[in-house]
Amino acid sequence: MKIDFPRISPELSLRNFNDIFYEEDPILEMCKIEGSAFENEALDRVRLYNSVIKNCKFTNTDFSNIDMTDVCFENCDLSNVNLSKSSVHRVEFKNSKLIGVNFVESSIGNVKFENSILNLAGFGNSKLEKVIFEEASLKSADFYDCKLKKVEFQKCNLDGANFDQTSLKGIDISSSAFDTLTVSIESLKGCKVSSYQAIQFATLMGLIIKD
Repeated sequence: MKIDFPRISPELSLRNFNDIFYEEDPILEMCKIEGSAFENEALDRVRLYNSVIKNCKFTNTDFSNIDMTDVCFENCDLSNVNLSKSSVHRVEFKNSKLIGVNFVESSIGNVKFENSILNLAGFGNSKLEKVIFEEASLKSADFYDCKLKKVEFQKCNLDGANFDQTSLKGIDISSSAFDTLTVSIESLKGCKVSSYQAIQFATLMGLIIKD
């Protein structure tokens, strides 16, 4: 599946989230933020466009209602960050930590999570379209009542993930691993799984498989 990657200008100015902390209409665009720490803060309705963010820490910060377009995060820590009700489009997360991140009630499109940790991440009631999770850890991640369209899980750890009330029709999880998964039989219709996973699901559903 092809997705639209961030369109980022080659000329970026150095900025910091502290630069917009007291602004009534906080916006950062055409900038590079590197080696910055913005932890345990709250900044509502931030707009972040055309930017590169590297080696930064945002743990426990509230960025609810954020609008992000054309942004690349690399080697960042967004653990326990509140990104609920956000708009996230053409964004990449590379080698980043997003443990317990909150994406509830968000719109996420043309986004790639690569080599990142999203254990306990919450995506409940969100719409994900053209999203790639590549070699990501999603242990106990919550996808409750999500709308998934053209979403790929490539070599991910999905152990304990929750897909309750979420249709997996057309979704390919065959290259990913899990011991347990919360999902209904109805939601599994049309999901692409490996033969080993098919046996796992049968076992989880209480079937006794005989040779």
